[in-house]
Amino acid sequence: MSHLNLHKTFCIPHGGGGPGVGPVAVRAHLAPYLPSHPLVPECGPVGGGVGPISAAPWGSASILPISWTYVALMGGEGLTRATQVAVLNANYLAARLDPYFPVLYRGADGLVAHECILDLRPITAATGVSVDDVAKRLMDHGFHAPTMSFPVAGTLMLEPTESEDLAELDRFIAAMISIRAEITAIEQGEVAHEDSALHHAPHPAADILGAEWDRPYSREEAAYPGETSRTAKYWPPVSRIDGVYGDRNVQCSCPPLSAYEDPTNG
Repeated sequence: MSHLNLHKTFCIPHGGGGPGVGPVAVRAHLAPYLPSHPLVPECGPVGGGVGPISAAPWGSASILPISWTYVALMGGEGLTRATQVAVLNANYLAARLDPYFPVLYRGADGLVAHECILDLRPITAATGVSVDDVAKRLMDHGFHAPTMSFPVAGTLMLEPTESEDLAELDRFIAAMISIRAEITAIEQGEVAHEDSALHHAPHPAADILGAEWDRPYSREEAAYPGETSRTAKYWPPVSRIDGVYGDRNVQCSCPPLSAYEDPTNG
């Protein structure tokens, strides 16, 4: 079985069947187990299939015009150029960040493809700083974190597109170097991991403006960890949450059912 992710080439979301429409190809012996549809026999394998997995026989057809428009506007030359720039951007990040974070899976010439993977596992083993810490601290710099722990646990996968210009790449690099300096301070014993800005990140405005501040780093260091954070400051609504606990213990913010028993209750 092969899932063909077309998001780089044809500007389409990830996934095969929803929300993306990346095709999934299988060997002949698996064909009888592919989806089918009772009203559109030609959309599935000859002789049956396992039945529909969505109401639309061909998947999310409304997404396909996105790819068609993208390809039509770009043309062969444009698609080639976009791919070249995406690969160049990924290798630029890999080259600039390799002195600070090891890069996994280089090719024979030391290059990567359209993405590079930063290995934080040695850092975590030495300092306790996790990939979550780095991801949350990036929020203080004004960045949404890249892909975490995929395809390797404890790593960050950077996947810059062709639309990222040099200034934005440099801004991200500066943020990662700033974070590496904070990790170095933990390595050298200047601050304990559990007391660090990395461990407490992200820092919402409520924390920064609170009456009390008992952390070893300043409010300024918390809110504006580098020059990059001043040019694109993002204030997260909450501080660190326990994501694993939240995933395992669903909380509903709706009123209790008893509130609906009184017809006068708005």
